[in-house]
Amino acid sequence: MEGNAQTQDFSGYAGVDRQIVGAMWNPGRFYWVCVAVAGLGVLVGAVSWAWQIGVGLGVANITHPPMWGTYLINFVFWVGIAHSGTLISAILFLFRASWRTTISRASEAMTIFAVMIAGLFPLIHLGRVWVVYWILPYPNERNLWPNFQSPLVFDVIAISTYLTVSFLFWYTGMIPDLAAIRDRSTGLKNRIYGLLSLGWAGSEKSWKHYGTAYLFFAALATPLVISVHSVVSWDFALGITPGWHSTIFAPYFVAGAIHSGLAMVLLLLIPMRKIFHFENLLTLRVLEQIAKTIILTGLIVGYSYAVEHFLAWYSGDAAENDQFLFRMTGYYSWAFWFMIIGNAVVPIVLFFKRVRTCIPALFAVALIVQAGMWFERLVIIVGSQAHEYDPYSWGIYKYPSLIEWGIMIGSFSLFFFLFLLFAKFLPTISMTEVKEAIAHGESSGGGLHG
Repeated sequence: MEGNAQTQDFSGYAGVDRQIVGAMWNPGRFYWVCVAVAGLGVLVGAVSWAWQIGVGLGVANITHPPMWGTYLINFVFWVGIAHSGTLISAILFLFRASWRTTISRASEAMTIFAVMIAGLFPLIHLGRVWVVYWILPYPNERNLWPNFQSPLVFDVIAISTYLTVSFLFWYTGMIPDLAAIRDRSTGLKNRIYGLLSLGWAGSEKSWKHYGTAYLFFAALATPLVISVHSVVSWDFALGITPGWHSTIFAPYFVAGAIHSGLAMVLLLLIPMRKIFHFENLLTLRVLEQIAKTIILTGLIVGYSYAVEHFLAWYSGDAAENDQFLFRMTGYYSWAFWFMIIGNAVVPIVLFFKRVRTCIPALFAVALIVQAGMWFERLVIIVGSQAHEYDPYSWGIYKYPSLIEWGIMIGSFSLFFFLFLLFAKFLPTISMTEVKEAIAHGESSGGGLHG
């Protein structure tokens, strides 16, 4: 097996710097092909949004009663991805899981970019984006007083707080690496990385403060992630729509966010491993550990699905029961069963070591889980709105329009485009933590050897 056969001789700390920095500065032809494809997708999304702004929100196939469509589905999807990256890195750091060494930086960057993309969708769905300041809760001369208790307000506060802490956690961990790049560069690069490294000199006092700060942000980020994604779930739970008004939504959403985040980590790391020739760092053992964690989160998500349906039955509420029956047998039943199979059933195959150590199989499972989590949001958001209390008002959101497809393609392309730029200009693997693993003599657990 590849993970058992490969052992990298880094020739000391300088070898670590040479490999990771060398991959940044000379990423290869395939990297630029990926950048071009992602850039084209971003252009498609920008043109679609510009067309919607010019023509009006009517170009989206969003009608009453499901008034949110793919825009809110994508918002919740990207918020889930965002809330998992820092949580994965922080929890694994607090539990001293040595295999996080080579995945922490990428998962933290994933958080930053996903939050940025999630923040675009409320603006896209607003339609007249130039009047967004009308909904901001501040005293004004127009006698507009937005509701401070609106989920929009506490969403903004919660997510912006999370973005700030996640960015500080990500940036703090990079400071020693930025200094290492500074010392290996000249000219303009040297000045830029020197500025970003904040004058890091590597003294004993600096390392002590660095360790304290990183531990503090990890300890702060872990409960913050859980609380922030609980706030997102309360956007729905505070409503009276059948299928939403449930106390299980907070843990249910947090588990789903971690599930989709782990799948996205695999979708990012497997191609990155090939593009930058990081097989000796991102070994099969590291990917296998991620796969084992996906088994756990998949079982939690499957349990949540079962409990959600049990609570609907146990409540004795006719509308609630009808809602869940509609999910299983109605217009969106295909999405419901794909959600169940993709999120709860397919991850079970990872119990088999042969699947966990097969790169194409891992990538396929991660892709299916990611699609299943997207359809979960469709079932919860669109399905619930389409089948509320009054049968006279029931309706169907049939399919996204070309503009919605274009914006959705643009959002995914922008995410991968930003990640590719990050991989070109910043270290995607923490050189500091890899060096610590060498110093402690860690092998398979840290992902340095197989």
